[in-house]
This record gives sequence, C-alpha cells and structure tokens, in this order.
Amino acid sequence: MQFTRRFALFGFLATALSACASKFQTYNGPEVTRVVVLKEKRKMYLLHGNRALKSYEIALGFEPTGDKKIEGDGKTPEGHYRIDRRNPDSRFHLSLGISYPNQRDVADAKALGKEPGGDIFIHGEGTLVSKLKPDWTWGCIAVTNKEIEEVYAMVRTGTIISIFK
Repeated sequence: MQFTRRFALFGFLATALSACASKFQTYNGPEVTRVVVLKEKRKMYLLHGNRALKSYEIALGFEPTGDKKIEGDGKTPEGHYRIDRRNPDSRFHLSLGISYPNQRDVADAKALGKEPGGDIFIHGEGTLVSKLKPDWTWGCIAVTNKEIEEVYAMVRTGTIISIFK
C-alpha cells in the first residue's frame, strides 16, 4: 500500500514538473552572426560566418511575392535589418522583432502617400489558420513553436537579418 502511494506521488510530481517545462532554452554553441531568409525557397538560415548552423522551413506574409511597401499589404520586407527586440509574451509563442521599417522603407511608403507599417517579427505558430495556409502572416516570418524556442535561444538582439526575394 505504501509503495502504491509513493508511486502515485512520484507520478503526480513528474507530471506537475513536466507541465512547468520552460519554453526558454539555453544555447552554448557558436554565435549566430547573421540570419538569412530566402523568401522564394521558404527557408531561413542561422549562420556563423558563412557556415549554416540551422535551417528552417518558414511561412511568410499572405502576399509573399515582392517587397513590403505599405502597411497592410501582407508582404514580408526584403533588405538588411537587425533583430531589435525580444518578446517572451508574444501571442505567437515567442518572437524576435525585426527593425523594419528603415529610412528607405519609410521614404518608399511616403512617396506612395502611405505608411510603411511595422511590427515585423520572426515568431512561432498562430491559430488554426497557420496550419491551413502555407503563407498566413501579415508580413512576418513564422516557424513552429518548437523551432522558435530554438531560434529565440540562439539569436541575440543586434544580429543582422538579411531577407532576400
């Protein structure tokens, strides 16, 4: 009888502790010096120098062709930016902010009489829509929740991100 109680207590504690598993991982490998996104290939690479440390299949904005020009166009921007913030409380699990818009982006949008938009992130999964459509974001770069945990641990604020067609 006492063995059964101990076993039940052990099972309860193991379950409780696993429920507390953190979405925050640690990373002790080579520094990620650049993030490269190839929109047409739907791939994102974490690089150390010229060596790819990791690669990921990605989802993009719901209008994936072309460069982001204005707010609400559903496009993912193209160009060179920086990871400029971290959001541990993202509604998309975790997210890393991209420094869009830059001065060129603002000027391009203003020339069209529009706003450039903002809040472009690398983030995890969203709602059911993220499972039904290949490109479902409003211009962000999305990976799975498990993958964003890894990316979030590996990529530091200030890291360059280059987004290509």
